[in-house]
Amino acid sequence: MTDPQIDASRPSSARVWNYLLGGKDNFAVDQELGEALRAANPGIAAVARAQRRFLDQAVALLAGEAGIRQFLDIGAGLPTADNTHEVAQRVAPDSRIVYVDNDPLVLTHARALLTSSPEGGTAYIDSDVENPERILSEAARTLDLSKPVALTMIGILGNVADYAEARSIVERLLAAVPSGSYLAVSDGTSTSVQSVESERVAKGGGHPYNLRTPAEIGGYFQGLELLEPGLVPTSQWRPAPGTEPAALDVYCAVGRKP
Repeated sequence: MTDPQIDASRPSSARVWNYLLGGKDNFAVDQELGEALRAANPGIAAVARAQRRFLDQAVALLAGEAGIRQFLDIGAGLPTADNTHEVAQRVAPDSRIVYVDNDPLVLTHARALLTSSPEGGTAYIDSDVENPERILSEAARTLDLSKPVALTMIGILGNVADYAEARSIVERLLAAVPSGSYLAVSDGTSTSVQSVESERVAKGGGHPYNLRTPAEIGGYFQGLELLEPGLVPTSQWRPAPGTEPAALDVYCAVGRKP
């Protein structure tokens, strides 16, 4: 029996992504759209895996080499084997993490996202990405916004239909955090016929997702100092030594606020 707030008649991005990642927290409507997306773009499950890998790598890097102890994970999605707080606290147990999502099913699983180490802390905000002021206000209960924060936005900005508004959201979030903060973004791109077809299928399936050009994703980092290797296909961000992953229809970068 599902929570009455959970609409199992319409697909949700968190559940479709969960299905593509091989998870079980999804319904028939999500599986149907997931398979339609896979038929349109056979590489889409690889995109989902690449984004998950990028998040884990970026969080580990920021908690380790960059010394960040505060993370604001916007568009958290459903819990997986390595959630942001688990990756960060494995490196630095005193890390504090705030998750943001507006999917009711993610909320029901929030307990799995709130199992912090004793030294650190976690919190969950039920909010839409298009309300950055509310996100920041709620996050300030757990995070000290006068100290550097890592903002992670993985596969979420494509849910904002208007690119100028997506840019504005990122700018408002960055304006609220100090020098030394970081932004990590990965989002789908219109870099192949297959990805454009998957965008059409998603919209037709009641789950609109707006692909950007690589240049548009680069625009989110205006004024930031990009970490190596800069803006690249997500599958090619700091690959394992000796590997040469194929480029996928998804780009990413990590930038530091000077």
